[in-house]
Amino acid sequence: MNLSRRHILALGGAALATPLFGADGALVFAAASMKGALDDVTARLSLPVRISYGGSGVLARQIMLGAPADLYVSAHPQWMDEVTKAGFARPETTIDLLSNSLVIIGPKGAAPVSLENMPSEGRIAMGYVDAVPAGQYGKAALQALGLWEKLEAQVVQTENVRAAMALVARGELPRAIVYHTDALAEERVDVIARFDPASHPAIRYQLARLTDAGRTAYDALRSQSALDIFRQHGFEVA
Repeated sequence: MNLSRRHILALGGAALATPLFGADGALVFAAASMKGALDDVTARLSLPVRISYGGSGVLARQIMLGAPADLYVSAHPQWMDEVTKAGFARPETTIDLLSNSLVIIGPKGAAPVSLENMPSEGRIAMGYVDAVPAGQYGKAALQALGLWEKLEAQVVQTENVRAAMALVARGELPRAIVYHTDALAEERVDVIARFDPASHPAIRYQLARLTDAGRTAYDALRSQSALDIFRQHGFEVA
């Protein structure tokens, strides 16, 4: 998908309008799937940071268009690589922070389904398959299972993984591909199937510092205290 400057900024508008934690401090651009967990980390560690959540690809493009982020947390190495190659992320600070797994969710109380029967189960939501990590991983998993061509016409693509989950939570769609941690964060959905991790690239959340102003927050987010809180939200430490 070729994202124009207007499209990038429009997609990121909701993210940039997200209420910020704290009135000043470092500005963190973070993958939408970290919402909740990262809020908890910053609150419990009393970090006076501001957080903008969105699809990792959209956030990367915003950074490369000059958005003033101090830290970047991406849910896919591709977008961290692009930000680094463009000269915005400091490569010596890039670390693998967390990992996750990929699941299919349905409404609360929905019965489990087999991946083999996916084509008969109706429409399915997922993040943009060439810009949102959960969508990228989801497409790769479906391709590995030989299901992508059968399901492609049923896919509803969204600006980030939480938007895909919201369609199921609100009863607008019967299923979505999201992360394990997303499903834990939403009471109105249940996991109905899980993907074998071998069916897609490893899900890696990477953290990098973009400016000196992000130094304190960078150290805090990779501290043992922060990692313990991330674990409580279902993430695995990379």
